[in-house]
Amino acid sequence: MDTEKKSTFYKKNPLWVQILVGLVLGCVTGYLWPSFGATLQPIGTAFIKAIKMLVMPLVFSAVTLGIYKMGADIKQLGRLALIAFGWFYLATAISVILGITMNEIFHPGAGVVLEATGKIPANLATSINWVNFFIDLIPDNVVMAIASQKIIPTLFFAICFGFSLAAIGDAAKSVVNILEGIMQSMFKLTEGIIAVSPVAVAGIMAWVIATQGGKMLMAMAKLIGVLYLSLLVVMVIFWVIVYFMGMNPFTTTKKVMEPLLLAFTTASSEVTLPVHMKILEDTGIPRKIVSFVLPLGYSFNLDGSALYQSLAVCFLAEVYGVPLTAPALITILITTLVANKGTANVPAASLVVLAVILTSIGLPVEAIAILAGVDRFMDMGRTTVNVFGNTIAALLLHKFGGQGLTDDVPPHVTI
Repeated sequence: MDTEKKSTFYKKNPLWVQILVGLVLGCVTGYLWPSFGATLQPIGTAFIKAIKMLVMPLVFSAVTLGIYKMGADIKQLGRLALIAFGWFYLATAISVILGITMNEIFHPGAGVVLEATGKIPANLATSINWVNFFIDLIPDNVVMAIASQKIIPTLFFAICFGFSLAAIGDAAKSVVNILEGIMQSMFKLTEGIIAVSPVAVAGIMAWVIATQGGKMLMAMAKLIGVLYLSLLVVMVIFWVIVYFMGMNPFTTTKKVMEPLLLAFTTASSEVTLPVHMKILEDTGIPRKIVSFVLPLGYSFNLDGSALYQSLAVCFLAEVYGVPLTAPALITILITTLVANKGTANVPAASLVVLAVILTSIGLPVEAIAILAGVDRFMDMGRTTVNVFGNTIAALLLHKFGGQGLTDDVPPHVTI
């Protein structure tokens, strides 16, 4: 009987509801039994590693196939790229300006005197070597790039490989069939892993609350509150865009609730990629578009992170008593807009961007350590917005750049 009840629960409730239940149970467990909650980290770690196991094979196969299928129409591919990067920079600019504006309205750092509560990575970069950045886009060993989870060099090779397959005609069919098999098997494997996500989410949240909650969270509550209010404003802007595209914003959000909840609980966009791609394809967006824009977006379209970076720098400037003059604000805007994209292939990208911006306005890099104690709580929110921003990117590309593109699915998007 108990088995029947459990089966009925799983059938009647979509996965995102199950994940939400897991999130609540994890928070309660971590709060009431912190010693037990702290021991549950391995559950979440195993889940995240299992998802990351799929990412590189999926990205490589999906991007290669997407470019191969669009290889015959360079103009359409160029139009998609133009729309994608136009949206990436526009959304980033809006997010950065909003972060600066919200700091000017609420001044979360005013009157605050904080001590460093966390550690910053050793040898954290404080500038970007642009020559090395562009050289590093080209992998000297693509197998090593994939094994090292370096998504940008992998994307570069996949794009070149896709064009090459399109150029050799019938000789590419056997390779294309293999790639199709890899991609479909990755999607199938994703279904099995995601089925246990409610349990993994409960373990992750129990560990987070047990080990990182408490007095430091309260000490930084104002900054966290302003960040989440700002992220809500970004979501409202996204909903307005969805509305003007002729879709219901709340229905759209519900459709992608699974990757949004995974992003919130794991604080990792990478973990959501296989699920996100599958959901967008199932709603009617051609695979060609999804496999093109999502991997790019997860590296270059970090709207929530951009908002956090501008807000965090303004917060630290006030904590250190550095006046935010017009030139300083312009420097923050331009530096964030550029560095946010330039660090797409850099480990600890958000911290690197913060270090670059702090250096540009004369603040010590060590100031990052002030935020490190509660960064996990802020990372959860900004990652969620990053994921939803890429949903908007896929919808925009389908509406304005995907005319005539199909994958033998209905052209009408049901999202």
